[in-house]
Formats: sequence, C-alpha cells, structure tokens
Amino acid sequence: MSRFWNEKTRSIEPYVAGEQPKPGQKVIKLNTNENPYPATPKIREILEQVEIGTLGRYPDTSSRPVREALAEYYQVRPEQVFCGNGSDEVLAFAFQAFFESGSSAAPLLVPDISYSFYPVYADLYNIPLKKIPLKEDFRIDVDAFCSEKGGGVAFANPNAPTSLKLPMTEVEKILQANPDHVVLVDEAYAAFSDETARDLLPKYKNLLVTGTLSKSHSLAGVRLGFVIGDEELIEGLCRIRDSFNSYPVGCIAQKVATVTVKEKEWVEENVRKICVTRDRIKEELRKRGWTVLDSKTNFLFARPAGIGADLLYTKLREKCILVRYFNKPRINEYLRITIGTDEEMDALLKAVDEIAGGNKL
Repeated sequence: MSRFWNEKTRSIEPYVAGEQPKPGQKVIKLNTNENPYPATPKIREILEQVEIGTLGRYPDTSSRPVREALAEYYQVRPEQVFCGNGSDEVLAFAFQAFFESGSSAAPLLVPDISYSFYPVYADLYNIPLKKIPLKEDFRIDVDAFCSEKGGGVAFANPNAPTSLKLPMTEVEKILQANPDHVVLVDEAYAAFSDETARDLLPKYKNLLVTGTLSKSHSLAGVRLGFVIGDEELIEGLCRIRDSFNSYPVGCIAQKVATVTVKEKEWVEENVRKICVTRDRIKEELRKRGWTVLDSKTNFLFARPAGIGADLLYTKLREKCILVRYFNKPRINEYLRITIGTDEEMDALLKAVDEIAGGNKL
C-alpha cells in the first residue's frame, strides 16, 4: 500500500474484471461476455480510409455521427442519445449526474446481486447505497423496489450475472413508484432478449436506458457505450462529461461504431446465432443434471452437478477454458459461462464430461 494514496484510494474495493489471456496464450475464452463472431467487414474499409493527418485533431465532442446512427437504429432523436468510452464510463457519468452523495442523501436502490460496478461507483462517489435482495429464484423483487424510499434506482435488465429478464410491465411498476428520481435500466444484454425499456421512454422522463456495442455489435475492443433518455437527462450527462473529459470517444472509434450500427442485418444474424447456441447448451447442461437459469443474455448462469463450481472452474482453466466464478454468498455454487461459437461450446461440454464423468440424467 503506497504511503501517497489518499483515504479513498486506500479504502475502495475496485471492480475486478474477468481474466484476460496472456499474448500468444491459446484459450477458449468464455468469461467476459464478448461476442465470438467478428464485427462487420465494412470496418476494414473505414480504417483504410482514415487520413493520418486527422489524428492530430480532437474528435467530435458529442460523437454526433454515432448518435445519429444510434438514433436511427433505435427510432429516437439524436438529442436523446449520449455516447461514452464504453458503457462503464456512461454509467459512471450517470451516477455522478443523478444520484446524490453524502451520508444524509437518500440511498440509491440496486439489487444485491447485479453488475458489481454499481457498488464500486457508489463507493467512489460517496453515494449511499441500499441493496435490495433478489428473490430465492434470483429474480428482482419489484415490490421491494416500489415500497423502498430511495434517491434513485439502478439495475441491469436482463440482470447480470443471473441472466434473468424482468418483464416491461414490472419495469414500469418501478418507474411509476419512483417518479421523482432517475430509474437507470442497464440494457447491456437487451439485444439477446425480446423486450427493451426503450419502448417506455415516451411515457417516463425519469427513465435512462444504457447500452453497449461490446456484446451485440462485436466491438468490445473499441469501447463505445451509450445511453438513451429524455433530453433533460442527456444535458445533465453532458455537463458531467464536460467537467471530466470532453473527448471520451476517439475519432476512429466513432467511425467504426457508426458503420457498425448501420450494419443491422449483420449484427442481428450474429445475435441470432448466439441465442440458438445458448438455448442448445442450456438444454445440454440440464441433461447433465445442471441447474441452468432461463437466460435472456449471451451467457448462462449455471450450477454444476456432481462437482463444485469452484473446482470445475479450476479444472476448466487447466484445460485452457476460461469461465467466470464469483466467490460470493448465494452465487458461489454457480458459474457464468459466455456463449462462444458452436465449436467452442462443444469443447466446453467435452471438457465438462471429462472432468465430471459425463454424468447425464
């Protein structure tokens, strides 16, 4: 511990990202919810057209081309869209813009099991936090979110790492119960589901819906996140952005994101393939006696049969297959498994059978 760290740096517990393989290391990477299929090949054309001289200039502050492409894709106005360096940065801006800090402030309401960056940001920005326990079946307790008095709400839908989706009728109940505070719905995985809270935007000015191009659009390495909401909320995000970093999205990232968003058929076909593989692997694991939640994401949340999740995680890693294990209460018997290609998932099944004895029901 450095003697130069301030009190916040000493006390904070940072977010822990999934393991990244070393350069040259060959692994089947099913631990960070990336898309196993490549982004549109039209990106190559865009990169070949980049004029080196333009890199000496700052990018468009507002990421206007990307916002216009996203607005067309999601059928909203460009003024309703805000872009940042990945959805994590967008979430950070939202936490600073809309949720009060200080011990006397009303707490931000979040599920007790959800994206683990939420409590990190709350701690970093001194935002009081109240965790609402999920139900026994890992579903969000809507009634609790409606009855608790807080200073805002934030949750992922579909949720992570549980993979479960809250129906829009239930999301709307939470919005109606919190009319004076922002309700942030993190839709990083909504493309793999069949509903989106964006459809509720015309009715609720307190609704903020975040998204990312990392999962559905195969652009995790580009870092482009966005949020859609009422223009008043977007203006608040811009005020925070311009008090921190006026140029969060680089010019190359903007060009790549713009062309990718316009390749709707390419993106949707990749999403379709992932969903088909997801449902197949879910049934294969259930045949082996596993408990697998009904995923509406690009990953599975599953409890192995005949072997502990921690031991299976270790054994898979020895076979160069990376999955995610959370050593936390209530979920330490589960693994989160990203959906890869059919070949990668078949290799996972083979490894599981070798390790656990192929114990099918």
